[in-house]
Amino acid sequence: MVDVALAVFVVAMMILMLALPGHESGPFHFIFFGLALAYGYRVWPVAPTVAVILVISLPSGWLLVSHAEEGFIARAQLAEIPVMPLVMLAMVWHAQRRVTALRQVTELARLQQAGVDREREFFRDASHAIRAPVTIARGHLELAAMTALPDQVQADLSVALTQLERMSALSNRLLALARLDTGSALRRQPTDLAELVRELGDNWRSSAGRRWSVSSEETGILLVDPEWLAMAVDALLENAVHFTADGDAISLTCRVPQTTCTIVVADSGAGIGSEDLGAVFDRFWHRMPPNGPEGTGLGLSMAHAAATAHGGSLTVRNAVEGGAIFELTIPRTRQAG
Repeated sequence: MVDVALAVFVVAMMILMLALPGHESGPFHFIFFGLALAYGYRVWPVAPTVAVILVISLPSGWLLVSHAEEGFIARAQLAEIPVMPLVMLAMVWHAQRRVTALRQVTELARLQQAGVDREREFFRDASHAIRAPVTIARGHLELAAMTALPDQVQADLSVALTQLERMSALSNRLLALARLDTGSALRRQPTDLAELVRELGDNWRSSAGRRWSVSSEETGILLVDPEWLAMAVDALLENAVHFTADGDAISLTCRVPQTTCTIVVADSGAGIGSEDLGAVFDRFWHRMPPNGPEGTGLGLSMAHAAATAHGGSLTVRNAVEGGAIFELTIPRTRQAG
């Protein structure tokens, strides 16, 4: 359609150049204006574009030369014959550079997406591959631990079982992250987020000897995935417990500032080194906790992924008086009706 419209327009302008001796410059300029406009909609390849410019320039230029010979226009106007095609060619050159750059960006984006897809598939396949042998090995070791064995052997079995538990948790979290990355893992349902936060706080209050503070503003019924949000908050609280000692303070609060809900987990521990703040949510990155077992390096990244999947965010900073503050914010998506 664009090509046909351009051809009709060019022919019409050349007819005007023939019909209006002495006024050729207007239609001549409009020819190249129309060509530039059409080229903006369809960036043709270089060779056909140059051919089209020549096909248009030769007959229109010939009309200008013939009318100048007949005295209808001044010879000075013939300078427009090479100028207009050159301006058009300069535009073509810039447009082709832009197209090449866009093509390169698109290819880089495709390669990056392919890498993300391969990583996601690896997480999924690795978690499935790890789960079965870990489950079998753990079962055999648990049976062995039930028999009468020397104390040293029992201790070794305990260490092996602990490590297998870590591997099992790792495979489960890898699989969960792979599902969440696809964007199809969330199962939103009407949830009282304030009640969920209070329940999680009560569970941790009874299991970890810290000075707990749990409070929540009323959120109403929201459409969220309670399982994923519970895992996210659990990961934040587990991190706080591991990096605090008995008697340290941990607070869990839920605030409702206008259109969002913010869950805040703060502790009075040593905080996070400034050089580590940017890596806290990276997968498989972790610090050795002083008051807990070594983690999988996936808990905080799972919490970050859960917040992102809900259209929210998870941030971390150090408090002025010491300790870390994690803020998980999600939109207040309410149930229809």
